[in-house]
Amino acid sequence: MSIEGKGLSGVRVLSLEGRRAAEMAKLIENYGGEATVVPSMREVPIDSNKEAQDFARRLAQGEFQVVIFLTGVGARELARVVETVTPREEFVKQLKRTTVIARGPKPVAALKELGVPVALTVPEPNTWRDLLAAIDAQKISLQGQHVALQEYGEPNRELLAGLLDRGAKVMQVPVYKWDLPEDTAPLELVVGKISHGEIDLALFTTSMQIVHLLKVAKDLKMEDALREGLSKVVIGSIGPVTSEEMREQRIHVDFEPNHPKMGYLVNEAARQMSLRKSAK
Repeated sequence: MSIEGKGLSGVRVLSLEGRRAAEMAKLIENYGGEATVVPSMREVPIDSNKEAQDFARRLAQGEFQVVIFLTGVGARELARVVETVTPREEFVKQLKRTTVIARGPKPVAALKELGVPVALTVPEPNTWRDLLAAIDAQKISLQGQHVALQEYGEPNRELLAGLLDRGAKVMQVPVYKWDLPEDTAPLELVVGKISHGEIDLALFTTSMQIVHLLKVAKDLKMEDALREGLSKVVIGSIGPVTSEEMREQRIHVDFEPNHPKMGYLVNEAARQMSLRKSAK
């Protein structure tokens, strides 16, 4: 049996995964873990999305030389909003006249559905640093270029600054934002579980999960208790983007997987917990 084996056997594992909650729970249970999976966020489309509609008009007028897509969900939502202004066929036609950059496989898949060729795919782990490095490596000049940046959740200040430093004239195009679940009671219970030492391992798959967990704890006036509880929990992060946010929030990260994917994260968690058991 590999070192992972049933490495999560008897381990109380927390995940704040939302869309793929059932899949995450199954992965944890396959390694013998006791899964607590509670969604911590929901994607909320921006209903009157004037920025996206303005982007569609400006794209149709040929104003953009570069368009950057950060997420697959965002690419699909943007296409939906654009259809309120211009036919999808025209949107695709105009995109084909630009240099399209995709931050990883998910936006690539969404753009393929639309029939839009991608000039540059950002390699793993798909961070903002990787995106800028890929642009530099391919010698894509942004000096004086009009760049549209499809955003998700909160704007990425570092990415925006990096594009501006390279001389780009950037239009930010938000298509959805992150919000707390409509029912926060399960998250409130999770705050209590962590605070009372009832969680052994926590797995974070996006940076907003820790932001929302801390927000709920603060609203309950339990932030200090939560932080104390988390200090005793083994914490896994899916990759550098999430880890960076965790550290900014003064939360330690014990490990990341080799690839920023959910299956790799759970596998690495099992390996790490097996090693810890062996060390004891």
